[in-house]
Amino acid sequence: MRENGKVERRTVLKAAGASVAALGLATATGCGGNSGTGDGAVTIRYAWWGADERAKRINQSIKLFEKKYPKVKVKTDFQDYVAFWEKFQTQAAGGNPPDVFQNAVAFLRKYDKRGVLLDLKSQVDAGNLSLDNFRADVTKVGEVDGKQLGIPVGSNTMALVIDKKVFDKAGIDPRAGWTWDEYFKALKTIKGKTGVPGDTGYFSIMYLYDLYLRQHSKAFFTKDGLGFDQSDLTEWWTDGYNRVKAGIVTDPKRVEQDKPKSSVTAGHGASEFTWDNFTVRYTAEGTSTYGLAPIPTTDGKQTGQYLASLMLSASARTSHPKEVAQFIDFMVHDPEVGKIMGYDRGILASKEQYEAFKPTDAVNKEIAQYEDDTAKAGVLGTITPHPSGADTVESAFLRIGGDMSQGKTKVSDAVKQFFSEAQSAFSA
Repeated sequence: MRENGKVERRTVLKAAGASVAALGLATATGCGGNSGTGDGAVTIRYAWWGADERAKRINQSIKLFEKKYPKVKVKTDFQDYVAFWEKFQTQAAGGNPPDVFQNAVAFLRKYDKRGVLLDLKSQVDAGNLSLDNFRADVTKVGEVDGKQLGIPVGSNTMALVIDKKVFDKAGIDPRAGWTWDEYFKALKTIKGKTGVPGDTGYFSIMYLYDLYLRQHSKAFFTKDGLGFDQSDLTEWWTDGYNRVKAGIVTDPKRVEQDKPKSSVTAGHGASEFTWDNFTVRYTAEGTSTYGLAPIPTTDGKQTGQYLASLMLSASARTSHPKEVAQFIDFMVHDPEVGKIMGYDRGILASKEQYEAFKPTDAVNKEIAQYEDDTAKAGVLGTITPHPSGADTVESAFLRIGGDMSQGKTKVSDAVKQFFSEAQSAFSA
């Protein structure tokens, strides 16, 4: 997630925000949180990525935890997405990762392979952590080879964000079960009737392509590598490139010029595929009315969707596995924490928190309704496994797809380059 990490790195960075040195949060030192005092008190280190608002909410939640567990102190550290993982990789390589940290599916196998992650099932068996009362089996996102390496804090799924005013002007009414052919026909209609390209650039979004592949009984990843071949990607990228040239997809150069805003909110695109919980961004940035539309399908039924999630993981080197488990359990189940965090990291994953937080604004209500409707439709499947190196592969897909769409490289060369870089990432 994307925020399970991320639909694409540029989108996650926009949602995550900048580093927050202004808060003056202290970073703990020492290996694996080995700190303790003579009275039995211990200190654990908790790290995450995000912006100032997330930091305020998390620190407010930590105060509640420390009140309930007065002998456990939590030291915090956070950066933006890129800086977080750069620092974490250094810490992990040095044997000094934080005791507990925010995680995403793309990193589970990578750091499990390196022996960094704690299998939390032992703490579940010990009664320090509960896997009960989660929505739509979202805990499976954190499972790898029979191990529970992450506990979800929020869930999200892919959606299509649309400029409702543009769609209405073009007479387009998205409906559940519409096909890709209908979607691409709608893009042409939107361009013809409004002059606005219908989409901002779907072809380099790894998680969207995963859904498309899943609709064809394939997947972006297997547990060991890629679940598609060069001919599949050649077709996907060729179609995307041709639609850019036809003007029904926003010129990639314009997309770059619009940053940090989305081309949807800048008025240069009518729709954009992203995670449903990112919708709040569009209302904050733009002046139009934005909403969520269903994912197009191949057969009119299956969307390929699943619930992704940000999650909390623990270090295999922690000296305080019990306290870490109690902290994770509190942060994902406590109703008051749910009220504090809201949908900052996605739709709340546990039922206790989901029921405790009742959104009052229209945007968050629509996000919650979208996930409820998607779950009730019976289209949700199990998330595609992500092999070690998936994070690097995702970056390559975005970068190379962007170069291809701008004509910097031919489709055939772009496909070969991507497969070569993917193989190197899996072998690292």
